[in-house]
Amino acid sequence: MNRNFKMTATTMFGLEEVLATELRDLGAQDVEVGIRSVSFFGDKGFMYKANIALRTAIRILKPIKRFKVFDEDDLYKKLMQMEWEREMNVDSTFAIGAVVNSKNFTTNSHYISLKSKDAIADYFRHKYHKRPNVDVDYPDVKIHVHILNDLCTVSLDSSGQSLHKRGYRSATNIAPINEVLAAGLVLLSGYRGDCNFIDPMCGSGTILIEAAMIANNIPANINRKEFGFEKWKDYDEDLYFTIQDVLLKKIRSNHFKIMGFDKAPSAIRKANDNIENANLKEFIGVHHVNFFNSMKEVFGPTTILFNPPYGERLNIDVKEFYKSIGDTLKHGYPDSTVWFITSDLEALKHVGLKTSKRIPLKNGDLDCRFVRYDMYAGSRKASKNGSQDEEE
Repeated sequence: MNRNFKMTATTMFGLEEVLATELRDLGAQDVEVGIRSVSFFGDKGFMYKANIALRTAIRILKPIKRFKVFDEDDLYKKLMQMEWEREMNVDSTFAIGAVVNSKNFTTNSHYISLKSKDAIADYFRHKYHKRPNVDVDYPDVKIHVHILNDLCTVSLDSSGQSLHKRGYRSATNIAPINEVLAAGLVLLSGYRGDCNFIDPMCGSGTILIEAAMIANNIPANINRKEFGFEKWKDYDEDLYFTIQDVLLKKIRSNHFKIMGFDKAPSAIRKANDNIENANLKEFIGVHHVNFFNSMKEVFGPTTILFNPPYGERLNIDVKEFYKSIGDTLKHGYPDSTVWFITSDLEALKHVGLKTSKRIPLKNGDLDCRFVRYDMYAGSRKASKNGSQDEEE
């Protein structure tokens, strides 16, 4: 019987609580929220399940050793004392990632990675007279070294490549939204497939795809070719396929509309390619439409969620652009809950509608707000009484 052990799932700033909820829903135990991370307990099968199913996790780390550390030489010495043949062979390839937040270390994370790599390589050289090779792109074993003050945690990265690399995206536009962030936005919006869904500036379709996977309960990483744990010494292929089959049996069929618009024909082509790669063509329709000339054509409550271009992405008249967003929503999209993310906090003042919610997030290095507007049913002047936004 597999025993439970502690793991850490990393995520993006602002998505920690969403990830914690995902983990609890999957069956994780002792879930604790950190900064850009959530720790939890589970067994080997749960580690496989977390990698396949979690939408807002970037990596699933399995800690293998914790120790006090005082400087770079102390780190080298203690890494040399670990029994590395338990995790990898001398013929395995490996890579190191490091994060350091400690006054004891005057060097950067890159140097800590190099020092850690030397310790592991020297361990094998001293014991077996041969060094394993480093492969930064496709290692057999990826090791994560995290130093906080005087505590070092050494973990194995069970995911391999970042979990935002779902395996469906072959075509992108300028500055495509990260898949983990896209899924996080959909989950934060409360959309679960129980109403219509529109992305009116859909680009290459990432938000639409993540929404459709949520609506149909399709595991986020079912299209991935491999995970890091598949190269581990204790990989259990039968257990992996059993877990995968259980998750696939929980897929349901959503019958509400999921639609995307974009004014660029090239974006529509890319979105269609990615939707086809994700095997979701029967659930998503994309249309060559300029949002500013559109009106809501579906009946009933609708979630509208989009990622409008920021000043960094397109050369636009920001004031006029955001005013047009507000006008289009006000006059054309009653009975809708509208969400969008932006890093241009000043531009929000020009939307001309009152936000009912603002959530701080990060998109890469950009500070963003994920904002909500409620467009009521029965009137195309739904937000007539809404006041101009003011930054919180």
